[in-house]
Amino acid sequence: MEPSTVSSCILALHKEFAAYTTQRLQELGLSFGLIYFVIYVGKHPDCTPSELTKDLHLDWGHSQRSLNKLAEDGFLTKEKNGRSYHLKLTQRGENAFVVCHQVFIGWDAQSLGGLTAQERQQLLTLLQKAVQKKVCK
Repeated sequence: MEPSTVSSCILALHKEFAAYTTQRLQELGLSFGLIYFVIYVGKHPDCTPSELTKDLHLDWGHSQRSLNKLAEDGFLTKEKNGRSYHLKLTQRGENAFVVCHQVFIGWDAQSLGGLTAQERQQLLTLLQKAVQKKVCK
């Protein structure tokens, strides 16, 4: 049965994206749930855990457990600077950061391959508009 609502389409795409991402990240020893942490720290080197938690709209406990796991597994460092910790990717984390970007690009190419370039751009523009409207509320 074909998804008949935007939300059911999004859920179907999320399920496919999670499976695709999990398969590719297993080689790195990185789980799907940690991809956004790696990407955030890669784009915001020297950020604090509270900045990451706030910007990603996460629960503090979940965020701390995830960051500790990434530090234990050698993907990032938590360096104390004054009263706060600052996060930086290790070389292993930098490698994972590159692979994470490749995963996004690869999944888009695979999933949107049946669309023309103009259709892909139109879809992206409309989704960004929907996300922006939601974020601004």
